[in-house]
Amino acid sequence: MAQSPKPDAFRILTWIGIIEQLTRSAADRSLKAVNLTYPEFSLLIHFSHGHPPEKTVTGIAADMQMLQPAVTKIVQKLVTKGLLKASASATDGRSKVLTLTAKGGQALQRALGVIAPALGPAFDGWSEGDYARLFGDLDRLKVKLDGMR
Repeated sequence: MAQSPKPDAFRILTWIGIIEQLTRSAADRSLKAVNLTYPEFSLLIHFSHGHPPEKTVTGIAADMQMLQPAVTKIVQKLVTKGLLKASASATDGRSKVLTLTAKGGQALQRALGVIAPALGPAFDGWSEGDYARLFGDLDRLKVKLDGMR
């Protein structure tokens, strides 16, 4: 039988959701300067991890828990902008293999450059220990939630 979450678990997840909303709003405003939407930025971030460097719409949809039509629409925009390259799959004639282009990598760096000033001040006064502790706890939660899907 599954264990009931402690009351603070919901509070923590609510705070994470609020933080996501606040950061997304700030990022959305900043990304206009580099002609990217937040969903496009999210996909570029996904590609920047490079594991594997080639992806499919189906794989992205599964990884990011998005609907395939939504991913297709975002991918098409990124391909049109030259930020992703779509090639025929060697194993499946129905799908395309997607890779991040050099232009896409540069766009991601520009995007990070405009987001950093908008969100960086939230971490003013944080020590390396503060970063490490928070990252460790968030990573532990992410790994656990990822394993539960």
